[in-house]
Amino acid sequence: MSRHQRTGLLLTALAIAVVAVVIAVVAGGGDDDGGQAAQTTQTQSGTGGNSTETETEEPHETVPAEPQAARIQIRGGHVVGGPADIQVKKGDRVQIVVSSDAHDDIHLHGYDIEKPVEPGKPARFNFTVDIEGIFELESHVAEDAGRDPLVGKLTVEPS
Repeated sequence: MSRHQRTGLLLTALAIAVVAVVIAVVAGGGDDDGGQAAQTTQTQSGTGGNSTETETEEPHETVPAEPQAARIQIRGGHVVGGPADIQVKKGDRVQIVVSSDAHDDIHLHGYDIEKPVEPGKPARFNFTVDIEGIFELESHVAEDAGRDPLVGKLTVEPS
């Protein structure tokens, strides 16, 4: 066998080995350690030699998804579809968006949060619930006009 043939075979074997390693890494490497991948890295030591370290990659903490916003619409002084019923657990993040076709002031009792709402500028409540109970979300304008001020109910249950 000539020198060129041996070099060609060696390069082919090397290419096959690289492809096999890539496939093994993509497929998970067949590790049996409960899903944690072991990684081996080469580091240069201060004396000029190479040392091999094994690190275990810990599972990443997942970030909870943003909560679905409860959307409430006030039209002609009345809540479209009736007052909202929002149910969450203590410690949850809450988003409530109230839109209106007229000026209003929306007040969440218990948490004592009040927000103005204007046409095209909804009131946005975005907070973490830390008090258990049932809390009314009311319109101060409807209350002053003698109408039912209830816009919604926020029910916070134990976690």
